[in-house]
Amino acid sequence: MTRLSKATATCGALLASAALLAAVPAPAQAVAPRPAGSGDYLYLTVTRGDGASATRGALLLCDPPQGYARAADACAELDAVGGDIARLAPVKGAVCPMVYAPVTAQARGEWNGRPIEYRERFSNACVLASRTGPVFALT
Repeated sequence: MTRLSKATATCGALLASAALLAAVPAPAQAVAPRPAGSGDYLYLTVTRGDGASATRGALLLCDPPQGYARAADACAELDAVGGDIARLAPVKGAVCPMVYAPVTAQARGEWNGRPIEYRERFSNACVLASRTGPVFALT
């Protein structure tokens, strides 16, 4: 009986310690690190369908370009329009099917010291790609 009581007390103490550590707030740096450099960064997400069940996301940093495979192209395109995603030039000669498979593109971040908020729904992934080029090409 004594061995079981000591083991139970030890487990209880470990659980109490873990709960105490979880209740202590983490330092602000650890919770939300701010990208270093020029301040040009965007958190990009693409959600397929009508719900949030199939969402992909990436953090795009542009000094140096990093975050996903086409980050350098995306940073160059964004730099040309001052970070205004709505002003991106559509891909020339793109032909997309008339299939309704909605995708929602979102961007939040900062470009040249100014906050960026963007959200737009497209009829399908092809239309998204043809209108935003490499910016939302997260795969």
